[in-house]
Amino acid sequence: MVNLTGKTQLLGIIGAPVEHSLSPVMQNAAIRYLKEDYIYVPFRVAPQNLETAIAGLATIGVRGFNVTIPHKQAIIPLLSEVTPTAKLVGAVNTVWRTEIGWKGTNTDIDGFLSPLKPLSRDWTKITPIILGNGGAARAVVVGLAQLGCPQIWVLGRNQDKLEQFSQSWQNTDLADALKVYSWDKLSQLIRETTLLINTTPIGMYPKIDQSPIDPSLIEQLSSEAIVYDLIYNPHPTQLLQKAKQKGLMIIDGLEMLAKQGAIALEIWLEKPVPIEIMTKSLRNYLNLD
Repeated sequence: MVNLTGKTQLLGIIGAPVEHSLSPVMQNAAIRYLKEDYIYVPFRVAPQNLETAIAGLATIGVRGFNVTIPHKQAIIPLLSEVTPTAKLVGAVNTVWRTEIGWKGTNTDIDGFLSPLKPLSRDWTKITPIILGNGGAARAVVVGLAQLGCPQIWVLGRNQDKLEQFSQSWQNTDLADALKVYSWDKLSQLIRETTLLINTTPIGMYPKIDQSPIDPSLIEQLSSEAIVYDLIYNPHPTQLLQKAKQKGLMIIDGLEMLAKQGAIALEIWLEKPVPIEIMTKSLRNYLNLD
């Protein structure tokens, strides 16, 4: 139990909704382990109240906070400084106080790459397929480019939003590598990839019986394929269950969640943090051990 005093410093997460977030679970576990006089709390902030909320967090002396849906893009104009990484992604998920005001970055890229970097794969010969073209997909695109993937295919259901997604990369170094396709092209493309990544919320709790793709398409994947679902609840998702049944390597979103959170906490505390404690707290909360 945290002993709250007048000296306890505030960290948190803003979003709408925010009730589902597991960030308080893992962040407070790490804070307790480190015996730091901090507490991490969720703040529900409606879109129309974002600017007022950001000013209020500064007024009450909040040290830093995470940003989740729907504020990752909308918060950018309200910050005094944004890192080049966050500018490229076009989204901020971590904010902290500096001498000139709020500074924002994006830790999702490193979180996404955490389970992939240790693998013995020649990423320069892999053309990944990303399912979805929302905010999470943007961090995945940048991460895959950092791995060295020469081409990245993104599939979306809404043609207008898909075109907007494509256009948003036109003045970046990733413009030539990125190709977008309508969702109905998946059956033609899936045989060409050995890395399939779901960035959509399809299959997330409570709609755990859903999958972003038909199970028959999983059968068309190469035996060398990796199926990566950014969803961490349920564990595993329907998508990952089907991939595992085929004998494929599967990765869920739990390590990504812990890693991006650990990077954020290191920024706020300015010291190393125990990612293993954070991961364990998540697994315990989700009854995975």
